[in-house]
Amino acid sequence: MEVPLSGGDVTEGVVRVGETVRRPLGPHSPAVHGLLRHLESVGFDGAPRLLGVDERGREILTWMHGLTPRRPLPGYAVTGEALAGVAMLLRRFHDAVRSYEPPPDAPWDAAASNLDDEPEIIGHCDVTPENVVFDEGEPVALIDFDLARPTTCLYDVVTTLRHWGPIADPCDRDGLLYGVDVGRRLRLFCDAYGLDRDNRRLLLPAARVRFERSYDAMRFRAEHVGGGWARIWHAGAGPRIRRAQDWLERNWDELDARLN
Repeated sequence: MEVPLSGGDVTEGVVRVGETVRRPLGPHSPAVHGLLRHLESVGFDGAPRLLGVDERGREILTWMHGLTPRRPLPGYAVTGEALAGVAMLLRRFHDAVRSYEPPPDAPWDAAASNLDDEPEIIGHCDVTPENVVFDEGEPVALIDFDLARPTTCLYDVVTTLRHWGPIADPCDRDGLLYGVDVGRRLRLFCDAYGLDRDNRRLLLPAARVRFERSYDAMRFRAEHVGGGWARIWHAGAGPRIRRAQDWLERNWDELDARLN
């Protein structure tokens, strides 16, 4: 029996079949499959295992037991403990993927945003609440690696904090995060991840660059790819990014003081 799975913004046709998940293949799938095989080979237990391709041409992944937070976010997903857990999970992923040397022609998603620095790792690049599996209130796994690509650890951290800080205008946050002290949460995340002092100084400038490039990338996807990307864009993604940019600039000094 196939049970449709909801929660993703872009990928359609994802279903659960027993203890497996079936997802449509895309141009990026060979690159992602290589990444998942590497994570399995080094014993990283925080990602699904690739089991192959079914008779309908869908990738088969192991089902990760637990819950992925849906919006509005539940209480267990917004605690300081959850935030620190996400940071430690991301750090474990980065440590596990450092030894991966993908083929030079691996078809990563080329339309996505990035920083100008030389890539260090293959990042997840989409650690939203919907892509983190919780078990008994603890973040235990990352799912949906469709946007994985060569990048820097700092870019993956910034992208994660965009959603988990959150680096966002209060009017665009989930209800339980409306009045949180974002500076304190950024510091908590960086401490739990183990982000060094030099990268902490670069975090806010990297966030500034990411917002601008993310805006351009999402608009391009909406116009040229369509589907879920167009729905996200027409639902107000562009104005949300602009409001987040403005909020970051207004609160820059306070956030910077917390980080350093």
